[in-house]
Amino acid sequence: MTTSGEPAGRVTIRQVATHAGVSEAAVSYALNGRPGVSEQTRARVLAAARELGWTPNIAARSLGTARANAVGMVLVRPPRVMVVDSFFTQMLSGVEAELNRNDVALVLHLVDDFEETIGVYQRWYRGRHVDGVILTDLRSNDPRPLALREIGLPAALIGGGHPSRATFDLSGVSNVDVDTEGTALNIISYLKALRHRSVARVAGPLELLHTVRRDVAYTDAVAAVGDIEYRAVYTNYSAADGMRATRELLSRADPPTALVFDNDVMAAASLKVAHEMGLAVPDDFSVVAWDDSDLCQLTVPEITAVVQVPALQAELTARALLTAIYGGVETRLTLPPGTLTARQSTRPPRAH
Repeated sequence: MTTSGEPAGRVTIRQVATHAGVSEAAVSYALNGRPGVSEQTRARVLAAARELGWTPNIAARSLGTARANAVGMVLVRPPRVMVVDSFFTQMLSGVEAELNRNDVALVLHLVDDFEETIGVYQRWYRGRHVDGVILTDLRSNDPRPLALREIGLPAALIGGGHPSRATFDLSGVSNVDVDTEGTALNIISYLKALRHRSVARVAGPLELLHTVRRDVAYTDAVAAVGDIEYRAVYTNYSAADGMRATRELLSRADPPTALVFDNDVMAAASLKVAHEMGLAVPDDFSVVAWDDSDLCQLTVPEITAVVQVPALQAELTARALLTAIYGGVETRLTLPPGTLTARQSTRPPRAH
């Protein structure tokens, strides 16, 4: 049985109250972060909400409030990179899917300089333009989580960083992460099974924590499988920079027999470099992309890639943010590692 206006299957305030052994009023105070209940009661209510899978009825909760019914997202990548980066288009589609279901708008703002982001958040808050913010691309010493707490805007993070390299507090920020370590191990194990012993990674920007986290994940994977030489070079994710890095790696006296790329665009661009250098993929070197996309299946040869779920990850992050905005329940979730799909761009090294 559900309360009036609640769709069948939705966990209600009444059910949370019964489960926690408190009144419905106490549940309302606890979920909204309002005074009127003890910290012990608040903790019991939040635990009951998590156990039952309670999510707020956003349409009902927004009635009679001064909410903007909008969520903000500031991206620091230039538009020319986003146009060709399938990860970001899939990520935005996931965010929009969840927001559209709840009649919440997405306010997207692009900046060239990372330092501009906090100013945007402050303007949004002063003008009541957004009710919360979605974060991505954490950096070392990232000032945004603390700034958002001080401003008073709820936040949720797509992806994460490596805890040992993070020098800031993520408390209060919901997070939907992926198993980076498992994905890197899948890639290295696959290349080891093909008898590759020299692997190079064309990575993204080193200032991004997820780049550092992949560094650690690949290093740990190489140590786990053994007998592989690993190196990494860093780029800005663009096709041009990926081509530069590929050319440098393949021009060495001891070129790698396999290249793994942090995105699909650079992996595809490496095929052009191979052609210009008179090399062939996979005869002279194998290619693997961290992110799968239509692009990986349109190239010749088709590129071996990891099927990730950026749309689902972003959708769950948007849901976590809405829950935080209207209910105060913080979300921590890690998705399984990506699935590697072998295609024509990988084979054992020529010597074998």
